Amino acid sequence: SLGTTDKINRLTRRYFIYSIQYLAMEFAFVASGATSPFTKTSSFISTRSLSRNPAKPRFVARRNTLQCVTAPPSASSTTTTEVPPNQVVVQPGLPATRKRRGMMQHKREAYWFYRWLSLVYDKFVNPLHWTPEMREEALSYADLSSPGLKTVDVGGGTGFCTEGIVEYVAAHNVTLMDQSLAQISFARKKEKLNGVKFLEGDAEDLPFHTGYADRYVSAGSIEYWPNPQNGISEAYRVLKKGGKACMIGPVQATNPISKFFSNLWMLFPTPEEYMYWFQQAGFQDIKMYKIGPPAYRGIRQHGLIMGLVVVATKPANGPDLPIVASCPESFIESSRKAPMTIADRFVFIMRTILGIVAGFYYFLIPFFIIVYAKLFIRKKDKYY
Repeated sequence: SLGTTDKINRLTRRYFIYSIQYLAMEFAFVASGATSPFTKTSSFISTRSLSRNPAKPRFVARRNTLQCVTAPPSASSTTTTEVPPNQVVVQPGLPATRKRRGMMQHKREAYWFYRWLSLVYDKFVNPLHWTPEMREEALSYADLSSPGLKTVDVGGGTGFCTEGIVEYVAAHNVTLMDQSLAQISFARKKEKLNGVKFLEGDAEDLPFHTGYADRYVSAGSIEYWPNPQNGISEAYRVLKKGGKACMIGPVQATNPISKFFSNLWMLFPTPEEYMYWFQQAGFQDIKMYKIGPPAYRGIRQHGLIMGLVVVATKPANGPDLPIVASCPESFIESSRKAPMTIADRFVFIMRTILGIVAGFYYFLIPFFIIVYAKLFIRKKDKYY
């Protein structure tokens, strides 16, 4: 009957309200570290992760984000810091050791790989991995707040990132440096870069004196560095005290197949590795932000060639030279111009072939991601 139906509806609503109140009280007791009066042995919200060691950090994994949350030891210290939705927060510490480098993570192999890729880089690579919208967002974190800032673009290649820099900084204050003269030749032809200084050099041994620049920018270069710590320590050295570094680079894949090909190809660091390298160099106020091609609509599990922006500051009262200047000598790679033996030539050829095969995977995968995102992911303003 109608009366019976009304009673059932009222009871259902009351049960739902009581359930919400119960869960809210349970959560309050768990967060404060107190024992719930409703249950001693179990709870809808497990207390084990918080009660064992309240001060121990625990990682919370969500889609397209990684945060490290420290459980509060008492109710009096439950304040949380608001962070932007695309900011990546990780716990400082020693990251896992990498057993080997990628095939293109060597000076000579990277040089020749880009010698030919530069022919099609702006037309075919950037539209899939490094768009003008991404560049604009990434450089917004670099604090390019004055046309007079002396800025170096390390690994500037064909000048795509440099084109974004000169929108904020006067061209005569900008230096584009790359190890490939072939890439620099393409950058020289760009009318927007008239007045920019062009320089051949090694990212791990920068041709600038200590305290030279106000801003250091590097986009899409770290993945080819044999020793990333060297390059980031060099960034610290060439900056003036109070200067800022902005690094835009890849982020490691979580999909096992993509992770295999990305690690075979070149360096796809984790956020923890970025944090460690910058801390070892002596940087402070290190922050990381996620970016990605808009057409991917937030899909990140296959890794991104341009997926993370790291910004950091050289402390005003810190030392002129980096805390950790370089990697151990056993990991130092000789110059690409060093003479090669027959064995060296064989290794070079095999690395190049394997690197091209792995890199071709990242030429194909964007098309599958874009089609999947278009069909199955609802359109929205931001994808984090």
